[in-house]
Amino acid sequence: MAPPPLFQPGKKLPLLWEDRHFVVINKPAGLAAHPGPKVQDSVESRLLPQKRGGPWLVHRLDADTAGCLLIARRKSALVAAQKAFATHETIKRYWALVEGHPTRQQGTLTTLLRRVSSIRQGWKMVSDPMPETVHPSQTDQGRLARTSWCVLASDGTSSLLELTLHTGRTHQARVHCAALGTPIIGDGLYGSRHDAGRMRLLARSLEVPVRLVSPPETDRTVPQIASSYRIKATAGDVELERFLQAHAIPARP
Repeated sequence: MAPPPLFQPGKKLPLLWEDRHFVVINKPAGLAAHPGPKVQDSVESRLLPQKRGGPWLVHRLDADTAGCLLIARRKSALVAAQKAFATHETIKRYWALVEGHPTRQQGTLTTLLRRVSSIRQGWKMVSDPMPETVHPSQTDQGRLARTSWCVLASDGTSSLLELTLHTGRTHQARVHCAALGTPIIGDGLYGSRHDAGRMRLLARSLEVPVRLVSPPETDRTVPQIASSYRIKATAGDVELERFLQAHAIPARP
């Protein structure tokens, strides 16, 4: 039996991967994940409510970030996927077109991220160096954030970075790119090109291991059935892919 419609009429979003438990959509840049006081159109508001509840967004993306966003059709699927995120079993890779070029071709950045607010500028995240003797996931000074990165392409003025987020902190990719001295083009909060149009950040790929346990459809006396598999999805961006083709850095032998 085919699953019920996922979206409200006329509000469909492109799908990258799906089965009867999950869907990965290609979220457009500019569309918020959740509605808010000043936001009516969002991924969540476009979803069609189901009789048994849901569907549910498993995680979130910033409104200006495009790419892979996982949705659970069922509550048991939501719990299984959230467990994978909580235990850092997911693989989340981003592409970011940034200003300039990092001082190295690859590396890993580990910092503490904390939220600061001001009446004039609102709120933002600030990156601080890790303490030398303490390695917590959370302290009074902020929450641990770790990002691995490598340069995929560069034209001397701009560079395409691939980021692997080992943690999932608010604005992590944006703050860490800025901390490298290469803010994301179009990021008016952490960058300098306020008139560069949309932010060039793509949630490029998502891999989530899930283990689902469900009772048989008919005979309740039969033991529960467990299934394990990996959700794998990749999102595309024509502009970033063209930049990669034109300015790719040759792989080292």
